[in-house]
Amino acid sequence: MIRWIDVIKYAKYSNPEPAHRVELTEEEWQQRLTPAQYQILRQKGTESPYRNAYCRSYEPGVYACAGCGSLLFNASEKYHAISGWPIFTQPIAKGAIKYLFDDSHHMQRMEVQCNVCDGHLGHVFPDGPEPSGLRYCINSASLVQLV
Repeated sequence: MIRWIDVIKYAKYSNPEPAHRVELTEEEWQQRLTPAQYQILRQKGTESPYRNAYCRSYEPGVYACAGCGSLLFNASEKYHAISGWPIFTQPIAKGAIKYLFDDSHHMQRMEVQCNVCDGHLGHVFPDGPEPSGLRYCINSASLVQLV
């Protein structure tokens, strides 16, 4: 189980190594992704709250990166948090997510990216439910659900 102290250590020292890497040119990403996915995954955008595909979806299955298909979250770790975006308590595996300090927009946050393709997913916060205490706030456009 990943806890906030682990998130800080990964961001500060070294993220887990992914099983493999997917690296494309920006032109290749633009061809592969929809405009909304490109804006989120490659330009670190944020979609509108509550007006996204997975905010209120609680179907069983797993969520993968919309950019490279890497498995990121199990639907069993998803919960309702009234934030406007899909929320998870844990990634599917320790090496699925990359953590980076984010001080953009005059805030101090912890960005989460796909560890395989570096696609921006959203942010993680230390105010989630126990036992992990984590709240992964993820953009729906960065995900595809596999049922």
